[in-house]
Amino acid sequence: MTTLVRRNLARVTALLTCLLLWHLTQPPAASEAQRDRLAQRFAFTPHLVSPAHRPTDRTLRPVAPAYKDIPSWISSVGAGVALLATDGGSVSHDICLVDPRTDTVTVRPAPGTGHRYAPFVLRPPAPALPSYAAPMGCLPADLNEDGWQDVIVYYWGRSPVLFIRHAGRPPGAGAFVARELVRPRAVWNTNAATIGDYDGDGHVDLVFGNYFPDGARVLDPTAHQPDRLVMNASLSNARNGGTNRLLRFTGATRGPAPDARFTEVPGAFDTAAARGWTLALGTYDLDGDHRPELYVANDFGPDQLLVNQSAPGHIRFREATGTRHAATPKSKVLGRDSFKGMGVAFTHLGPDRVPDILVSNIGENFALHESNFAFTATGSPGAAGRALHRGTAPYDDESEPLGLSRTGWTWDVKAADFDNDGGPEIMHATGFVAGRTNSWAQLQETAMSNDLILDHPRLWPHFPAGTELSGHNRNTFFVRTGSGGRFTDVAGETGVGTDAVSRAFAVGDVDADGRLDFVVANQWAPSVMFRNTGPAGAVLGLRLRLPGAGGATRLAIGATATLTLPDGSVRTEQVYPANGHNGVNAPDITFGLGKNAPPRALPVRLTWRDGHGRVHTGTATLRPGWHELVLTAKAVTPKLVTPKPVPPKAVMRKAATPKAATPEAVTPEAVTHKALTEETR
Repeated sequence: MTTLVRRNLARVTALLTCLLLWHLTQPPAASEAQRDRLAQRFAFTPHLVSPAHRPTDRTLRPVAPAYKDIPSWISSVGAGVALLATDGGSVSHDICLVDPRTDTVTVRPAPGTGHRYAPFVLRPPAPALPSYAAPMGCLPADLNEDGWQDVIVYYWGRSPVLFIRHAGRPPGAGAFVARELVRPRAVWNTNAATIGDYDGDGHVDLVFGNYFPDGARVLDPTAHQPDRLVMNASLSNARNGGTNRLLRFTGATRGPAPDARFTEVPGAFDTAAARGWTLALGTYDLDGDHRPELYVANDFGPDQLLVNQSAPGHIRFREATGTRHAATPKSKVLGRDSFKGMGVAFTHLGPDRVPDILVSNIGENFALHESNFAFTATGSPGAAGRALHRGTAPYDDESEPLGLSRTGWTWDVKAADFDNDGGPEIMHATGFVAGRTNSWAQLQETAMSNDLILDHPRLWPHFPAGTELSGHNRNTFFVRTGSGGRFTDVAGETGVGTDAVSRAFAVGDVDADGRLDFVVANQWAPSVMFRNTGPAGAVLGLRLRLPGAGGATRLAIGATATLTLPDGSVRTEQVYPANGHNGVNAPDITFGLGKNAPPRALPVRLTWRDGHGRVHTGTATLRPGWHELVLTAKAVTPKLVTPKPVPPKAVMRKAATPKAATPEAVTPEAVTHKALTEETR
C-alpha cells in the first residue's frame, strides 16, 4: 500500500491541487432562500403583444445563394421593440413591434391602457419595399419637432424609412406618411440605431449601425454579388461589414405635408473603424459637457467609445480606449476587446456621478466563453472628462466580481429600477438559434479557423433549418444583494426568465402607476409585455419637454436631471431612450425613492439645450409622483412649468383619449419655484 501511494503521490497531488483551484475560482452563489427573498420584491404579469404561433409563420428567411448552407445563421435577427406615445401626449403607452415571423412593423396600445385604437402596420408603398428588404427595428423620435412622435424603421436590404406623423390625426396607418431618409434609397443592412444632438445645435441627429456590407442583397435568392455577399473576415477583428453612418438634422416642414431632412456627415467616423459589424449603439453624455458620447458595440471585434468633440454644424469624435492593468486580460480592456458586442446600456453601479457602461457579449459555458462587461468608472466627473478627451477611457471591467459576466448568448441589455429602491436591476435578452441539432462543435471549429477563409460563406459549416446554438438560454433578471454587493439572477423566481430566443427590451411605465413595465421582442416567437405588479416603493418621474412649433411641446432628448436626497446624496439620469440592440425605452426619467420615501418635495436640477443649442439649467422642487415639465428659456431667464402630478388611476383614464400636444394648464400654486440660473456654452 505504501509503495502504491508513493508511486501515485504526484498524480494525487496534482488532482487535489486542480480540485482546490477549481473550488477557489467558483463565484459565490446565492442560496435558494436568498434568491426567494430577492424575488419577493418583484411581481410581473405577462401579456402577449403579438399573435401566438400560426401555421403560416416563418422560422427562416429566404437568403442569397451564397448563404444557402447557413440560413439559420442569417435568419437569427430582426425582432425589435420600442415604446412611444402615438397620440401626441407624453405617456409612452404604445408599442412599436417588429415581428420577423411576418416582417411587419405594428403599432398597438400597450396592454392595460385601454382599447384606444386598432393596431396598425407601418409599411412603405410596395415599390419602395423590395422583396429582399426586411425590417429590423423601429425608433420613435419627433423628427420635425411638431410635438408628435414619428417613427424611423430600419431594414436589411434598403435604407431607413421615416414615417412622419400627421399632427392631430387619430392613430392609424393613415396618420403617418412615409419619407425616404436618403434619396435615392440605398441598400443598407442596418441592425442598430440611436439618436442624440451630437453637434449641439439644438436638433436631434441620427446614427445607424450597419452589419453586412453596403449594397449586399443578403435576403435576395437571386442575388449573385461575390464581392458583397461575404461573412466577417475575422472572429476577433472584422472590419469588412457595412458602413456606420451619422446623419445631421438639416430642416423640417410641418402641417399638411410634414417632412424632416437629414444629411449624412462624411468623415464622422474613422474610415476603417466605421466598417465593423455593428449590432448595438449607445448614446450618453459621459463627461458632463452636454454633448453625448457614442458607444459602438461590434460583433467579431473591438467595440468603440467615441468621445464627442463637436461644435454646431461640425461633428467630430475621438476614440478613447481603456488602460490594461497587470491582471487585466486584453479583451477586458474597453475598446481593445475581441468579443461579440451585441448590446449596450448606461447606468450607475456605484455612488459616483460618472455613468457606468454595460456591454453584452457571448458567455456560454463550454462554448464561446467570453464575458459580458460592466465597465465601472474609476475617477471623479472632472477627471473622467479630462481623461476621455485625452483618448483614455477611465473604466475597468468589474463584471466578474459583480456577478454579471456570464449570461449565455446575449443580445440586448437594459438597466432599470423595477422596485423603486434607488438601484438598478439588469436584464439580458438571450439565445441564438433554437432547434434540435446541436451545432456547437461545428461553430467551435469555425472559431479556430484562419481569418483568411472566414469571409467566404461557402467555407462555413452548414447551419440548416433545425440548428441548435444556445437556443434555450433564459433571459436574465439580476438583482443586487445589498448596497454594493453582487448581482443575482432571479428571472426564474420572478417569472420573466423565458427561454424563447429573445432580442430586445423596451422599458417604461406604460400605465403610469409609478412602476416600470417592459416588453421583450422575441425572434420567431410571440413577444410579451411584462406588466409590473410588484410592491414597489415611491417614485419621482419626469417627462421633460421643450417648446416646439406652433405652441406644441417636444421631447427634451439629452436633458439631464439631478435629484438631491435628504441625506445629501445625489442621483443623475439623462433622456437617451435609444440604447442597445433594437430596443428603445420610453423617453422618461425615474428616480426610485424606496418604501420610506420622504413625503416632502425634493430639489431637482435640470440641464438642457434649447432649440438654438444654448445650454440652460433650472431647479424645481417636486413631490413624489409623475411630473411633466416644459423647459423654456426666454432671453436669459428660463422658465420651468409643471402640471400637478396626476394620480395613477386618473392617468390611466386619461390615456384612453388622445391628448393634445401641450400639457394641461396649471396654476402657479402647483409648483414651488427656486431662482433659476442659466449657463450658456
